[in-house]
Amino acid sequence: MQKLIGSILVLTATAGAGYLYGEGLKDYLRQMEYLRYIAGMIRGQLEYTGAPLQELLMDVSVKIKEPYKSWLEHTARRAAKRTDADFTEIWKGCVEKDLGATGLKKEHREWIRDFGAFLGQGDRETMGRSIELSMKQMDLMIRQQREELAGKRKIGNWLGVMSGLFLIILLW
Repeated sequence: MQKLIGSILVLTATAGAGYLYGEGLKDYLRQMEYLRYIAGMIRGQLEYTGAPLQELLMDVSVKIKEPYKSWLEHTARRAAKRTDADFTEIWKGCVEKDLGATGLKKEHREWIRDFGAFLGQGDRETMGRSIELSMKQMDLMIRQQREELAGKRKIGNWLGVMSGLFLIILLW
């Protein structure tokens, strides 16, 4: 009886681990989509208000959730009191400091750094085109993540169940 209960618990735990792996992948995709949403808000504020960057970032930060809210607020405060650093360096520093713990892959953090580089250079029209190009690149990355998600979730679920069955066979 104990072996049966133990087997059920092992199978449940490993299947749960596979499920949680899939949920982690889905959460990562949501995080990427939210970053795309933030970029769209910044682009919209830039196009329609034409406000200075620090004011624009503060306006956007009011409408979003943590940890992105504190990241944009920190970036806006540093941009407002900048002395010798240009906006691109401030943006990159804040991305590394404030978004380092979000678990974003290196390529996606690089996209965010590049996006900020577009904000700090050129006139409004040039910035708008550069931001549009950057957002299309983000859309492509999201599409790739979405395509990989279904397969990886299925593999994670099956590996969880199969590893549980393997452990049960070993323990019997």
